[in-house]
Amino acid sequence: MRATAAPEEGNKVRLTVEIDESEMDEALDDVFQRLSREVRVPGFRPGKVPRKVIETRMGGKTALRSEAIREAIPGFYSRAVTETEVDPIDQPDIDVTAGEESGPLSFEAVVEVRPIVAIPGYGGLVVTLPNLDISEEELTAQIDRLRATSGELVEVTRPVLTGDQVTIDIRGERSEADAEDEDNEFTADDYLYEVGTDGLIPGLDDQLIGTKAGDSVTFDALLEALGQTVSFTVAVKEVKELSLPDADDTWAAEASEFATLEELRADIAERLRQRRIVEAQMALQQKTVEALVELVTEEIPEQLVLEELRERIHDLNHRLEGQGMSLGQFLGVTGRSEDEFLEELRAGALQSVKADLALRALVEAEEIEISDEELDEELTAMGSRLEMDADQVRSQLEQAGRLAAVRSDRRKAKAMRWLMDSVELVDEDGKPVSRDDLKVNQGEEDSE
Repeated sequence: MRATAAPEEGNKVRLTVEIDESEMDEALDDVFQRLSREVRVPGFRPGKVPRKVIETRMGGKTALRSEAIREAIPGFYSRAVTETEVDPIDQPDIDVTAGEESGPLSFEAVVEVRPIVAIPGYGGLVVTLPNLDISEEELTAQIDRLRATSGELVEVTRPVLTGDQVTIDIRGERSEADAEDEDNEFTADDYLYEVGTDGLIPGLDDQLIGTKAGDSVTFDALLEALGQTVSFTVAVKEVKELSLPDADDTWAAEASEFATLEELRADIAERLRQRRIVEAQMALQQKTVEALVELVTEEIPEQLVLEELRERIHDLNHRLEGQGMSLGQFLGVTGRSEDEFLEELRAGALQSVKADLALRALVEAEEIEISDEELDEELTAMGSRLEMDADQVRSQLEQAGRLAAVRSDRRKAKAMRWLMDSVELVDEDGKPVSRDDLKVNQGEEDSE
């Protein structure tokens, strides 16, 4: 078999494939053997039906050859794609140009291929990372959260503030249109509620702030779960605030392993910084990809986006099934319509496809390759996950025509690492960030 590839308009390639007559004879024999086993002819056992009888049943030699061509072309096309290193993204349009009745077979296949996008300026990308420095406000807030664990609730007579704990009686009644419902009222006595959590009744926090013990408020609230408006009356019975212990050495020694407040603050600051570094490391990859994607301005083939979208929907359905939930139930919980959700998924699929194409372009621009040793490492890792040895993995990938895809994925991963090492890093104030500052103190991480 011989195959050549030539570019066509519209991001397509024309494959010209020539099949030797000997290969066509093998394809004919394969079809004949299969039909001989499948066709039931009186007087002949399965597999023993003569070729002339099969040809007569099929409608002649030409009909048998047509069946052989139909069955063999997908395999020949797959081999041609591999030999020419074409990367199709859709089904081909195939036209047999010679050999339909006898002799060598020739056909042409026009197929849309994965486009090569431009990524101008990729060598000068700038990525903004979160500031690594811990502010005094952040440190104080962390200290206050720790103080809160040993704080005490103290009754106060002042007006209610955010963060106070209030004891309230609640009375709720639906509109008169629903008066015939048996469960028409919502009641709760001596309910302890933290003001500011916004987790009980819509608008309740706004109503409570500024009230005092003994006050009562009446307001309407739309309960989305019911799709109805309910009239609520809330009586404030008691107001308490959380009294925090003084932030001093005595408290630090009681609340931690440190003898002084200064030592405790230093430890908390370091832990916050290590966490911030991990967040920055995660942001580095995401923001590097986002910056690279912004360089892609070409229109992306819809087929690629739809394929990625189908995979995302399939993966989501699989995860939901594992949780005993349908897609409809998931949409109901998240409060999104099907159209909104699909549009959101499609936007993510488009970005993912752009990122893939951009990384492929970077691989070519920087001539990034992987060695046979690196490929063997990848196959060994895959084998470990699949409980197979590397040779078995290689054999299966070769049979499925997927070995090139594995090599491509490894090259893209290598390109991603190169780009992350090459982009300029700045913080939110525009100040340069050293990559040395992004190294996590492993000892601190292990002790957290």
